[in-house]
Amino acid sequence: MIKYIIKVDWRIQIPALYGNLTGLKASYINSIERIYRRKVHNEVVSPELARYLTELSSEIGRQIGILINRDGVITHVIVGDAKGIFIPELEDYPLGRKTLRGLRLVHTHLNEESLSQDDLTDLSLLRLDLIAAIGVRGRLPGNIFVAYLMPSGTKPYEFIYSQNFYDFELDLLPFIESLEDEMERHRVFSPDDKRERAILVSVSTNPRYEQEDSIEELKELAQSSDVFILDTIIQRSKKINPRYLMGEGKIKELIINALNKGATLLIFDQELSPSQIKTIGELAELKVIDRSQLILDIFARRAHSRDGKVQVELAQLKYRLPRLTGKGTAMSRLMGGIGGRGPGEMKLEIDRRRVRERITLLEKELRTLSEARKQRKQKRVEKGISIVSIIGYTNAGKSTLLNSLTKSSVVVEERMFVTLDTASRRLRFPREREVIITDTVGFIRDLPRDLMAAFRATLEELEDADLLLHLVDAANPRFEQHVESVENILRELHLSEKPRLLVFNKIDRLDKEEVQNLELRYNAVAISALDSLTFQPLLAAIEEHIWNRKFIEVIPLNPPLVKGELGGFV
Repeated sequence: MIKYIIKVDWRIQIPALYGNLTGLKASYINSIERIYRRKVHNEVVSPELARYLTELSSEIGRQIGILINRDGVITHVIVGDAKGIFIPELEDYPLGRKTLRGLRLVHTHLNEESLSQDDLTDLSLLRLDLIAAIGVRGRLPGNIFVAYLMPSGTKPYEFIYSQNFYDFELDLLPFIESLEDEMERHRVFSPDDKRERAILVSVSTNPRYEQEDSIEELKELAQSSDVFILDTIIQRSKKINPRYLMGEGKIKELIINALNKGATLLIFDQELSPSQIKTIGELAELKVIDRSQLILDIFARRAHSRDGKVQVELAQLKYRLPRLTGKGTAMSRLMGGIGGRGPGEMKLEIDRRRVRERITLLEKELRTLSEARKQRKQKRVEKGISIVSIIGYTNAGKSTLLNSLTKSSVVVEERMFVTLDTASRRLRFPREREVIITDTVGFIRDLPRDLMAAFRATLEELEDADLLLHLVDAANPRFEQHVESVENILRELHLSEKPRLLVFNKIDRLDKEEVQNLELRYNAVAISALDSLTFQPLLAAIEEHIWNRKFIEVIPLNPPLVKGELGGFV
């Protein structure tokens, strides 16, 4: 029989120390490392460990802090200076959807001072179970200050103070568990709700009424992306902070508010630079996105055709390329052979190269799809069939109108950007005449540039249209701004000279007198896409233009609300 002798190394690798170790003797560093070997039970900190901390802190003249998990294991030992400590990243203890992180911070105060504002900010931003400061009295523990987060109400924290550390008692684990339960009860969402929970933020130099209109639209976009909205924050600023968009104090208040309410996401109404997304995300430990990224996410969910999927992916990659920071492994791969020898590529360089390669491939596929559209266009031209395209702001009712006119079943929802893929149907008129009527992707204010560029090929199909039906949600209080946005996009596409008819939809939600005023004021047609009995004026106007080529005088919208010329047939 052969016997194997297995050697086991029983030495335990001591975790790293954090903070300011400069100038410390090796003996002190060894003494500080030995803190990791201690364990705490159902108490904030044991008397023996507290005394060990105060003795060491007194000798080196610096604060010492420890982070302890709920099992009593010391996870981090931090050395600061005489005034404070700097808490490192807590990657192994992510906050996730929990109300508290599961760590408590205990540190020394050399002058027996109370908890500082920085201590309380760390408590709130890091969602610690609690924070405790032990005063150094000579070399022994003196007083103790403890603070923990409150579930709700006007006070964000609650303090416990004792002049003598040895008189302080707290049954820790039952206390923390009851505190978390209370926090869960005060939240406005169910723990079983797995949707993203967001705070919407607008920071701008624009007038407040413009910000309010814009954030209302952002709220509709978030709801369209199935996001649970917890709160909206509007700040009008004289000057935009290049680092955080708002001041550092304000951004911390925002993050604390978001964490208190259980948010998992911050959505900014303004476009954020790559550095702003990074710095706010690092400070918040929450996902941070802007309006453009939210719209791209909606488009990615709703694209079903090959054209739509290619265009959305292309827009997303162009948006993300300058925002790659080197984190993650989703795009990593080894490279070898000719051109791959030597020091090799950095992870970030590989990611960027792969994104550029994918962008090139998608652009090539987009050109192929564009050629196929040109062939379909040629067939329509040969048959002499006229084309009518329905355009308008998102959620104006374009798909509903297409369904009602052609008895089709395009998907319809009371949400933004439900329809991304162009749908074309035949619409038959009397005397054996027919047109192709097309439903296009909805427009929106400040459409992301990358998305606009990607969808340009699809939107250029509007050039083939003999008539544009500009559908407007008349019941929306911001309809004039919506019309302006659509007109701006048409100008960008060089389609402002294309014949178009202004059509007010959803008149069933308005008074009859108000509808008549809209028709007269804008030389428009008014309908309800849900009621086919209101279609007669619209069908007559289409027939007049397509076959009789009659034009109607332009009635521009009143400046300065809407720039440019709108009206019936242009």
